[in-house]
Amino acid sequence: MSARKPEDTRKAPLKLRRVAIDTYHENVAFLNRNCELYRAEGFQALSKVEISTNGSRIYAVLNVADDDAIVRPDELGLSEQAFAQLGQQEGQKVCVAHTEPPQSMDAVRRKIAGDRLQIDEFRSITRDIVENRYSRTEMAAFLVASVQNGLDREEILSLTRAMTETGDRLRWDATLVADKHCIGGIPGNRTTMLVVPIVAAHGLLIPKTSSRAITSPAGTADTMSVLAKVDLGPEQMHKVVRKTGACLTWGGNAHLAPADDILISVERPLGIDSEGQMIASILSKKLAAGATHLLLDIPVGPTAKVRHMNQALRLRKLFEFIGDRLGLHLEVVISNGSQPIGRGIGPALEARDVMQVLKNEAHAPDDLREKALYLAGRILEFDPDVRGGQGFHLARDILESGRALKKMEAIIEAQGASRSVPFTAPLTVDICAAQKGVVTAIDNYQLTRIARLAGAPMDLNAGVDLYKKLGDEVEQGDPLYRIQAEFPADFNFARTRAEHDSGYRIGKADEVGKNYMEF
Repeated sequence: MSARKPEDTRKAPLKLRRVAIDTYHENVAFLNRNCELYRAEGFQALSKVEISTNGSRIYAVLNVADDDAIVRPDELGLSEQAFAQLGQQEGQKVCVAHTEPPQSMDAVRRKIAGDRLQIDEFRSITRDIVENRYSRTEMAAFLVASVQNGLDREEILSLTRAMTETGDRLRWDATLVADKHCIGGIPGNRTTMLVVPIVAAHGLLIPKTSSRAITSPAGTADTMSVLAKVDLGPEQMHKVVRKTGACLTWGGNAHLAPADDILISVERPLGIDSEGQMIASILSKKLAAGATHLLLDIPVGPTAKVRHMNQALRLRKLFEFIGDRLGLHLEVVISNGSQPIGRGIGPALEARDVMQVLKNEAHAPDDLREKALYLAGRILEFDPDVRGGQGFHLARDILESGRALKKMEAIIEAQGASRSVPFTAPLTVDICAAQKGVVTAIDNYQLTRIARLAGAPMDLNAGVDLYKKLGDEVEQGDPLYRIQAEFPADFNFARTRAEHDSGYRIGKADEVGKNYMEF
């Protein structure tokens, strides 16, 4: 029998197989090493391939398997994301072909060389990223070049526009659609879940889409998931907002600025933190979510994401410039980022703090309450009927009257209440002060790390519960905080790290660090 010619193998499609592997924002295809198409076409592992059938086409990174249990010689396997994106049934015949490198890589190479890029080049790059034409290596090259050579304000504006255009946009048919965002870095800073019901109870529209945690112990969506369903699609979001004037949902189902989600999946493991990318990321999401008015919180502190006031002021100017050019009414608050906000760090513990504030309980964390009232007041002053300086008092009245709690309960009911999650966990240990004195510093990063090692946010009731804050007096052996975890391995990791470095510094009262606070 004569050997099959290469051109014949191209006419012999492979059967589609779903490979149950989550490759997180990266399309991955699997071919068996004994596949005739693999040998005839000269495919190489980690090369990019084009997969097509029934008018559908996707691009994927090729992996080669030697195990028929993963993929047989007559099959093409696709990871979970790639399979969903192709939108076909298992067993469907698919064609596989080589694909040319994305032309927009020429622009990336220009950026590596230090050149300025134009709007059309950013559009080409972000479009190719969303179409999965870029490998993670190529995306990393773009991100590193953007950090190394910087993005000037016109490039940031262009990148923001380009990322906004890669996905859908929510439209609310309102002249004032409020939003609030914090650039992050402060554990327990769950003010959004208080701001939204306060603002909505006043009558302003505030549809809030939030992210899940990537490097923090909890994102707003993780914490809200303790109370309500958050994975709503656009139609469900509109239904909730029409009913309550607000929502608190995960933005992943809304297809808002998807280029940003993909870039973040590469950026965070590399530890890259570009100001230009951050600004474009935040504002593209807000524009896509339909916001017309945005309040932005920049916490500043020695272990926050932004550590110096001059950096915060520079970011404020950049945000205001980009927002103005994009027709977004944007105001920036520079706040105290010297320590965690509230007591709980981790989804269930942060949800507990939020509900204590909403219920006006006497032992609710004061710092979380006061910061949320200030931020909510600033947003209420977007309303032309609210005089400047009156927002805080109005927000406080809404909270103390119980209207904010009633609104939150309406939002939870409209989104669908979650099953009850305990605020405690089976494994706990108190981390105690090694000496007598005053709490002079708290390391946000260290406590974030300890809470994540304990299992947060994957385990909703894992995390850290704080007993002491800056300026508090302690005796030797006094508990500083409690670690709680669901599983022994996580518990031991977190306890070991905390025993090595608690994240607390104990000294004299005059050693307490300066607070960076605008309010």
